[in-house]
Amino acid sequence: MNADVSSAPENPAMPAKRRKSGVVVPHAPTWYQRAGARVVWLLMLAVARTLRYRWEDRSGMLPSAPGGPIICCVWHNRLALCMEAYRVYARSHPTIGMAAMVSASRDGGFLAAILRCFRVQPVRGSSSRRGPQALLELTTWAERGYDLAIVPDGPRGPRYIVSDGVMFLAQLTGLPILPFSFHAHRKFTARSWDGFQIPLPFSRCDMTLSRPIRVPREATDAEREVLRKELEDALKEISRD
Repeated sequence: MNADVSSAPENPAMPAKRRKSGVVVPHAPTWYQRAGARVVWLLMLAVARTLRYRWEDRSGMLPSAPGGPIICCVWHNRLALCMEAYRVYARSHPTIGMAAMVSASRDGGFLAAILRCFRVQPVRGSSSRRGPQALLELTTWAERGYDLAIVPDGPRGPRYIVSDGVMFLAQLTGLPILPFSFHAHRKFTARSWDGFQIPLPFSRCDMTLSRPIRVPREATDAEREVLRKELEDALKEISRD
């Protein structure tokens, strides 16, 4: 999933690399990133099959198929099991596919290659590069019937702070935001800004879907801020470290 935009700035920051036209050029995955992505994908599938899951569905969406696409929302450090969660969700939710926002950076190129292994359509952009363009592209994918995925505190944090991008996306598309998180009882935690979490094989994982949040199309800035804080609190509540 992922998925890595945090906001939709009114004045996008100048990117590190532009064409003469001024269009931001996302870094395409290199051949070794594509090869590495294949290895990571296989490892993720293997580890995910060994885990013992306990699901808590606060959303009420798992037993029956809801109508229309959704916006899957997960913290940056919980990306390791986002596709496993989506696989379970998709059992009761007929879907055309998923489109996920991924940073336009070189690192984002690697993540985009991993997502393609899961048959997810990467949309390249972040708060500093192609943010507004990427939001519009995601809106187009939603119109085609795709589910969307976004990481509200990526790609560079601050950790556990929901930025405005997901709220703008929900307001533009009218889709509900579905918060997801997991708690692995045995895990490896990276020494990165987000404390990225990787469940260890054969450990128990508590998987939680929280109540969907909708942003009305006519929502004011103040109303959108209230909903942003509500989403942030919901994600924190279901994310035990």
